[in-house]
Formats: sequence, structure tokens, C-alpha cells
Amino acid sequence: MKPAQFRLLSKLCFVLGFASIIGSIAIWFLTGGQAVDTQAHGERFGIFVGLWAPTFFILSNRFDRYAERVA
Repeated sequence: MKPAQFRLLSKLCFVLGFASIIGSIAIWFLTGGQAVDTQAHGERFGIFVGLWAPTFFILSNRFDRYAERVA
């Protein structure tokens, strides 16, 4: 892969990390309901999506380092 492709992947993963955080908050607030079971499911699913953020940020860092090495 070319350095430009690694940089593009790095930026994409960085944006996806923030999107994961925003999506997690949105899911947590919007997936609620009146029943306790649906509220608990919304909370768990929001946390699950929020856990993706560190992975995306780590991938972003790694792709940026690969771009520097290849260049």
C-alpha cells in the first residue's frame, strides 16, 4: 500500500472513533423505552458501540505509523 492510502485509513479510523462515541450516546438515549428490559438493552448496546472507539483510535495511530515507515 502507498503512504497516502495508509493516511486515508488513519483519518477514516479517527473519524469512526468519534462517530462511535457519538453513536453510543445516541443509542443510549434513543433506544430506551418504558419497560426495564428495553432500557437495559439500550444501555448495553450503547456501551457495546462505545467500546469500539478505542479500537478505531489505536488503528488510526497504527496506520499513521505505517504511513511514516513506508514513505
